[in-house]
Amino acid sequence: MAKNTYDSKAIEVLSGLDPVRKRPGMYTDTSCPNHLIQEVLDNSVDEAIAGHCSNIKIKIQKDGFISISDDGRGMPIDEHPEHKLSGVELILCKLHAGAKFSGEEYNFSGGLHGVGVSVVNALSETLEVFVKRDSKEYSMKFKNGDKKTDLKPIGDVGLRNTGTTIKFKPNEKYFESNEIRLKELKHLLKAKAVLCPGLTIEFQNDNKKDPKIKWFFEDGLKSYLEEESEGVDLILEESIVSSKDTKTQEVEFVVNWAGMPPKNKLDETYVNLIPTAQGGSHLNGFKAGLLDALKEFCEYRSLLPKGLKLNADDVMNNAIFIVSSKMQNPQFAGQTKERLDSKDHMSFVSSSTKDVLSIWFNKHTEEGERIAELAIISAQARAKASSSVERKKTFKGPALPGKLSDCNSEDLNKTELFLVEGDSAGGSAKQARERSFQAIMPLRGKILNTWDLESEEIIKSQEIKNLSTAIGVLPGNADISSLRYGKICILADADSDGLHIATLLCALFLRHFKPLVNEGRIFIAMPPLYRIDCGKDVLYALDEKQKDKAVKEFKSKKGKPKINIQRFKGLGEMNPSQLRETVMDPDTRQLVRLSISATDNANAMMDLLLSKKNAPARKEWLEKKGSLVRM
Repeated sequence: MAKNTYDSKAIEVLSGLDPVRKRPGMYTDTSCPNHLIQEVLDNSVDEAIAGHCSNIKIKIQKDGFISISDDGRGMPIDEHPEHKLSGVELILCKLHAGAKFSGEEYNFSGGLHGVGVSVVNALSETLEVFVKRDSKEYSMKFKNGDKKTDLKPIGDVGLRNTGTTIKFKPNEKYFESNEIRLKELKHLLKAKAVLCPGLTIEFQNDNKKDPKIKWFFEDGLKSYLEEESEGVDLILEESIVSSKDTKTQEVEFVVNWAGMPPKNKLDETYVNLIPTAQGGSHLNGFKAGLLDALKEFCEYRSLLPKGLKLNADDVMNNAIFIVSSKMQNPQFAGQTKERLDSKDHMSFVSSSTKDVLSIWFNKHTEEGERIAELAIISAQARAKASSSVERKKTFKGPALPGKLSDCNSEDLNKTELFLVEGDSAGGSAKQARERSFQAIMPLRGKILNTWDLESEEIIKSQEIKNLSTAIGVLPGNADISSLRYGKICILADADSDGLHIATLLCALFLRHFKPLVNEGRIFIAMPPLYRIDCGKDVLYALDEKQKDKAVKEFKSKKGKPKINIQRFKGLGEMNPSQLRETVMDPDTRQLVRLSISATDNANAMMDLLLSKKNAPARKEWLEKKGSLVRM
């Protein structure tokens, strides 16, 4: 219970690595230790970008330790003049301590905030560092982020034998799963080698019988695209490759197009060799430059039908590409660096892309017309879908909400509207949906509790007004002839907050859209709470009981298979393919129809759960039933 008094004694000052241990999710991805490996790896890669490192070795040991070695210059071992600590201790024990702020030691680097490797130390049971420098090897050890031994020499090495090795064991209490996602890690390591020609990256996993893997690419992006796009029908025999640099920034890209949009197409972006899964300025600049070049080509050759306008999505639908930017002082959206926010870099990438592609289109007119044809087909399909929505707007009510991503079909027997909790999950759902018949409407958290309110009152809520406009039916209206979707599906997180939101939406439909319930139009999607992996087999579980059953089933297999359990925090944490498989694909999803009968006590239960006048009865019910909750 919170104290009534609030004075200066209540103020905490977190020092050293305490902020990381207190709120690890603010500093790294806590779903698994992969991001810790990436933080250490990025430091080694920064040495490679600067021209001081040509070999990096990553090893996963049987005892749970992860080792990352490079042949760079080695961490500084001398004493810092101000802090009176060795460079090694300062880097590993102090947040925002590093050599990359000024740009003097590293022209381009990924480790910008001086946070990464100290976070690894804070979230590790044990961390050991070995530094080869000045003809000697030095060692230092940490436990749970705290120094256990001082930095001391442990042997002699040759003058040219330099580098850093960091060996750490992640503390499993900070992570949902202690299992390393090997497929993602290998993909990252390969990408780093591709993006840094001349760098050799070696990977060894002692827990597997697989041989060591080495990646070394002289022909960088082009060969990478060809390998990753194997089996895809590419339009161009030779992918377009470009590189442009200045003293402060660089951009390199490779692009090709597929005859049909592939299910898992290659569309990767990097900044200083760090993968930016959410794109950002460099991706937006690439799209803008590509669009401008193609529009210019189409206009010059009179390829566009009258009145048709191309947009970036039309050009990118079939595009397969990798964009790699390097720049000084990039601004990322957060410590996990998944999106680049450096606005100035966008114009550099855009102009660089347009210049290269304008020349290419004019030299390769036949291939250019094939690419233009793909974009035109996409634009025509988009225009047709847009005119369909415009017709609905004109004849069936007010303008549709801006957040609604509508579907193309008008067949009430096929169309589905998913009411999704939050913009993040909404973004994933948009990628996972089947655009032809599935529409997405993101909702902002918990909607208004409408159980005790009249229909005339609730329409004052902008969120409910938008929802009503999207489905085409006014609350309290018995006439549902203007209904725009055959199925309305509530899609909320599988946790307690998600269940609360789903309950509020069920109450809204039961009280104010009852004809839709009576017609069987309202459904509740059942997203999984757990994903259970065993080798190549994957099962999803809605709750603890299903999870235990799946684990038991896997354990019954011969050979004592290794089982990995992932608990989803929410829908936004699921990637589009997982979301499609578990809640959106009609062949594999689970939907529960909201229905009532004469014998149901639905109204009484909703009164108990949501009515303001029933607060005392609700309190008594919670005291009796609260202990039955299992999460």
